[in-house]
Amino acid sequence: MKRLVAISATLLVLFGSGCGVNEEYVKKQIDPINDRLTKVESQLSDLQKQSSAQTADIQSLKAAVADNKAAAAQAEAAAAKAQAAAAAAEAAASKSTKAFNLHQKK
Repeated sequence: MKRLVAISATLLVLFGSGCGVNEEYVKKQIDPINDRLTKVESQLSDLQKQSSAQTADIQSLKAAVADNKAAAAQAEAAAAKAQAAAAAAEAAASKSTKAFNLHQKK
């Protein structure tokens, strides 16, 4: 019975005093962690802004590349047409040279 009273009294003292932890001690321990957490959150926010800006830049670069590919395809088509026209002009020049030479011989 004496043991039960002693244990009860000990438990009452421990629970009543909050196990010796006061608010100032807890605040002192948590404040540095809160400060570091605030800094990390700020850095994360900055990184997210940079990521968003870079994503927009990448999208605009992709659009520019697509435009350049289309322009290159058009340039290749124009070059092919020019080569065909040059070949036709050379054939016509050769033909007219032959005709001119034939008229000269007559």
